[in-house]
Amino acid sequence: MTTTGRAPVPGRLLGSGRTADVYEIDGAWVLRRDREGWCDAAAEAAVMEHVRRHGYPAPAVRTVASRADLVMERLEGPTMLQAFAAGTLDFATGGTLLARLLRELHTVPGRSPSRPGLRVLHLDLHPENVILTADGPRVIDWGTAEDGDPGLDWGMSAVILAQAAVSAERYAEAARATLTALLAARSGLDSGLDAGLVAAPDPAPESGLDEEGLEEALRRRAANPTMSEEEVGLLGAAGELIRSLAAADGWAGRRRRGNSSLLRTARLPRDTGRA
Repeated sequence: MTTTGRAPVPGRLLGSGRTADVYEIDGAWVLRRDREGWCDAAAEAAVMEHVRRHGYPAPAVRTVASRADLVMERLEGPTMLQAFAAGTLDFATGGTLLARLLRELHTVPGRSPSRPGLRVLHLDLHPENVILTADGPRVIDWGTAEDGDPGLDWGMSAVILAQAAVSAERYAEAARATLTALLAARSGLDSGLDAGLVAAPDPAPESGLDEEGLEEALRRRAANPTMSEEEVGLLGAAGELIRSLAAADGWAGRRRRGNSSLLRTARLPRDTGRA
């Protein structure tokens, strides 16, 4: 066992993100440790257990007596982003897979008994948070999860990809192609995807991009404390790109039926940063 200067860690460092590090425990488990104080590991574990009970592909978790530490199943395989870089996954298939994972998640009921119409939202579902294992995709990093309207989840995934697409980064073209496929598949008409990646569920009611969700996603990304000034500055162009690509595919700023309030979320204690 080694130490980080704050608390002992069980083994070698496997990877680091914006706010957390992942350490090896053994061949079956890893420890994810928050560095920045954003994380509520118990709350994140609870939502992961909830979606797993409904058949959603999240890693198994173990409880630990620490707000910063999450012990979870060790997953073998590349992230979707790594698969893009290796040429083992094309962008169209990746975007379509993201769409299916969103729709499948939105069949999972929320955890607020007083608001039964809400669904579980991930709110950070993008290619770095999908691991392609031999048994199919697994979705990680649930610290931002909430109960709410699916349109917000679609909006967040679209905005994350669009920010990369309008940036000067080397992966901008890949992000745009993935975003294009995600938006094209938002209606559920994506039967060309290999069923071995993820089974197609029946779409949840209102699971798709809508204007309220997109507007709220842009607002939340602008307020995200882990983002740089440069990243925030890309949000205007990102929103324009999403609307133009969606409009080319027949979307005209669809708004929700009934209550269109942007406050229809039942927030769980959550990590506002990203690993």
